[in-house]
Amino acid sequence: MKKLSWFNKVVFGFNIVVTVLTFIAYVLPFLAPKMFPLLSVLTLILPLFLILNGLFFIYWLLQLKRQVMLSGLVLLLGITFINKFYKFSSRDIEKEEKDFTVMSYNVRLFNLFDWIPNSHVGDTILTFINEQNPDILCIQEYSENAKVDLRVYKYKAIFMEGNHIKTGQAIFSKFPIFNQGDFKIPEAGNNVIYADIRKGKDTLRVYNIHLQSIKISPDVNEIQEHVDAINQSKSQLVFTRIREAFKKQEQQAEILVNHKKDCHYPIIICGDMNNSPFSYIYRNIKADLNDCFEEAGNGFGQTYKFKYYPARIDYIFADRKMKVKSFNSFSQFENSDHFPIMTRLSFID
Repeated sequence: MKKLSWFNKVVFGFNIVVTVLTFIAYVLPFLAPKMFPLLSVLTLILPLFLILNGLFFIYWLLQLKRQVMLSGLVLLLGITFINKFYKFSSRDIEKEEKDFTVMSYNVRLFNLFDWIPNSHVGDTILTFINEQNPDILCIQEYSENAKVDLRVYKYKAIFMEGNHIKTGQAIFSKFPIFNQGDFKIPEAGNNVIYADIRKGKDTLRVYNIHLQSIKISPDVNEIQEHVDAINQSKSQLVFTRIREAFKKQEQQAEILVNHKKDCHYPIIICGDMNNSPFSYIYRNIKADLNDCFEEAGNGFGQTYKFKYYPARIDYIFADRKMKVKSFNSFSQFENSDHFPIMTRLSFID
């Protein structure tokens, strides 16, 4: 340290601070948000910490300083986190007859309230779905008021609530649905729905989830009795809103985890989790399932339209009894505040 210039001492001081914050963020996925609700916010910006450590690593390496070891160790320990943020290679295994595709998409009511100045958003989304032709389609923030015709799917499970405008989640399937249900999430306008599906000789359960929004921007669950009034309260700090949302998400995740314990079929979980892949919520819900993006995705896998940051908050988790053959994030399809994602799966013989 004595051999460092005053400028390098300042840089190394910042390096230490970033290192400490990064290590805290590494531990947080293993700690329930209710224990450290404010610190849990750090999981949202873990990618920024990884990038800063990368810059510090390059800075010290170019000067051949031993301080390079600090950020080098941090990056080495965070390899698994890097894989959740960015995938350097993708997988696209040859198609077989036994394959089936699953799409998840938060459609934001098919633009029912003209968030996007385009009256044809609903038709555009319908055309996209027909072109991609998923065998199982999970939609969050679904509304029949938008009059989007999905009758091509013979089987469906739709659960909605609301007075003026009914919204909710929907599962559409080309395969028979022989059982379906939903369970309300306390203190939130969100719910989880599920459908038990028969595909030939195989049976699977699909969950479609929409967890509490962190409310950085308004969502459709903030629609009040007057349908054109959306609560955009500025009285709360962003960090406070995120902290409270994380605590609610923890409760919601526990309800889902307990519910799926009683399921004896292979499981697929789709939906909008409103949280990062570095969070306790993600880790708790994913458990021993495969994150289809991690298995076969490419790039950032962005699923939410957020300025300056490729946020991935929508997921498809597949049972280990299934092989993930491909995965796509359609981040160029801008017809909602979310982007659709789709995976191709097959049961392992």
